[in-house]
Amino acid sequence: MAEATFWPSGKTVKVRPGTTLLSAARQAGLSVPVRCDGKAACLMCKMSLLPDHGDQGLSRLSEVERRKLGTDGHQRLGCQSRVTGNCHVSIPESPLKAAVRRQLERQAAEDDDDWLRGFRS
Repeated sequence: MAEATFWPSGKTVKVRPGTTLLSAARQAGLSVPVRCDGKAACLMCKMSLLPDHGDQGLSRLSEVERRKLGTDGHQRLGCQSRVTGNCHVSIPESPLKAAVRRQLERQAAEDDDDWLRGFRS
């Protein structure tokens, strides 16, 4: 068995070697949206390798990934990359979640400013 750890959640799941990162993420209870059913067409399952861990624990960059993502190897497709040993990857925040988070942060900052103004008055 191998362990796949997903960031920023920090969730770790034990999987059999050969399991795709996408399947491992789902086994860890993480939502990774895809439209192509794992055929490397939608590119929605992009995951980033953590710099401290390199690509250890993952299959080599496949020709499909190389064509779709380029050759830098820091990003991988969850539907194509296979776990071969312990690995650490980051799942990017969905654009919708990111927009909601930014709006909530702006609102919280405005609320703090309003509170401070009321305190000073």
